[in-house]
Amino acid sequence: MSDPLIRELDHYVVLEPGLPQQLLSAEDTRAWLTQQLQHLEPLPADLLALPDAAARAQRLLETACELELEPGVVVQWFAIRLEPPGS
Repeated sequence: MSDPLIRELDHYVVLEPGLPQQLLSAEDTRAWLTQQLQHLEPLPADLLALPDAAARAQRLLETACELELEPGVVVQWFAIRLEPPGS
C-alpha cells in the first residue's frame, strides 16, 4: 500500500531520456503518464486489469517511479513537496 503522505504531494519531477527535467503538477503528471501508456506495447502485467489509461496512470503514480518504454529507454517521475505539510 502506498504511503498516505504521497497523496499530499501535488508536484512531480519528470525525467525523460534526452530531455531537460520537467516540474509538473499531479494532474499534468497523470496526463503525461497516460500519454506514455498509450504508446506502450505490451502493458505491464499489473496494469492489464485496470479499465483505461487514466486508471493505469493513477496506479503508476501511487506505486512506481519509473516505466520502461522500450529496452534501455526508461522514464522516471518523483513526487516533490513545494511547501511543508499542512501549509
